[in-house]
Amino acid sequence: MVRRIEVSGAGGVRLAAWEFTDPPKAGAGREGARGPGVLLLHGLLGRAAHWAETARWLSTRYRAVALDQRGHGRSQKPAEGPFGRSTYVDDAEAAVEQLGLAPVTLIGHAMGALTAWQLAARRPDLVRALVICDMRASALGVASQREWVEWFRSWPVPFATLADVRKWFGEDDPTLERPNPPRGDFFAEVMAERSDGWRPAFSCRQMLKVRDTWVHDAHWEELAQVECPTLVVRGLDGELGRAEAQEMVRVLPRGQYAEVVDAGHLVHYDQPDGWRRAVEPFLASVLPV
Repeated sequence: MVRRIEVSGAGGVRLAAWEFTDPPKAGAGREGARGPGVLLLHGLLGRAAHWAETARWLSTRYRAVALDQRGHGRSQKPAEGPFGRSTYVDDAEAAVEQLGLAPVTLIGHAMGALTAWQLAARRPDLVRALVICDMRASALGVASQREWVEWFRSWPVPFATLADVRKWFGEDDPTLERPNPPRGDFFAEVMAERSDGWRPAFSCRQMLKVRDTWVHDAHWEELAQVECPTLVVRGLDGELGRAEAQEMVRVLPRGQYAEVVDAGHLVHYDQPDGWRRAVEPFLASVLPV
């Protein structure tokens, strides 16, 4: 069962949270009935539905909730934001508190992972454990932002069909080194049908504004402030290199490391079985049965 829950984020922005579990039986205690809380945070351009497979196996033991972050999925897309880092952290904090998930385990991919560790650094009382999936702590810089601008311009929108979406993002995108069908599926999930064809369900202009708030800065200091057990996961072909990932583990007071073979940046989407093998033992070691 998947049910939508409305959450009020910073400034009253409406956020859509998706709970992948059956509701508790009458009279049952919260954690005893549904297990410890887990909040899943997608990356830039993503949506909560990208966590569906992960959330389903999590929900057999934990209360798994995935959040559409502002500007994404079914959550509100305020025309002028705000889209700063503190706003995304405020939204996640509000979700944890309003959904009664604390002490929560945060699982974040890319930008969602940054939001997760910034929340863990700010509110250690709310966070029990943390999983960081393929997110760098170092600054990406101006050149990286320019590359994204050009990448957005290269998209042949509108797409005539979802099959065209899958083909372009999974095969024809010039930034790809080799075909990646799961990537095509990933982007097919964030397209919406318009009168002239299929276009992104998000605003590319907004996404560049969101990204501009974090790519120019390093985030090592906040990483070092994370007190809870933390697993850093990377795909062997992802954006987070092994040396940087291992340095992140060293900086974290209670850091652990895992990598998933044959996975790119979309680790949980590229190799869901490998992702589960990497994450499940960590969760079993830090969460109560």
